[in-house]
Amino acid sequence: MKEYKRVSLTVTAAQYEIGKGMEDGFRLYSQVITNDGLVTDGLIQIKRDDGTIVCPYVRNRRGLVFIREGDYIICENNEKHVCGKDKFPIRYEEI
Repeated sequence: MKEYKRVSLTVTAAQYEIGKGMEDGFRLYSQVITNDGLVTDGLIQIKRDDGTIVCPYVRNRRGLVFIREGDYIICENNEKHVCGKDKFPIRYEEI
């Protein structure tokens, strides 16, 4: 196998904040753990007034990506991605 280095590219990004409209939608927490079978460690859970709990996500070509505490939302070529707060400073530097 050959080795490759990431090509430098400029993106817009911000750490996820509830109520800022950064997500593409929400899914009921009960569906996430039942149907999607995700590991729920650090998954953002928002309790609505009616008592239901929902989890925010972004949609991209890989499907739904659920947002975890401290994640950054990356906007690149009209597509959103999620990057963990542990990986973000390694992969991106502010310009």
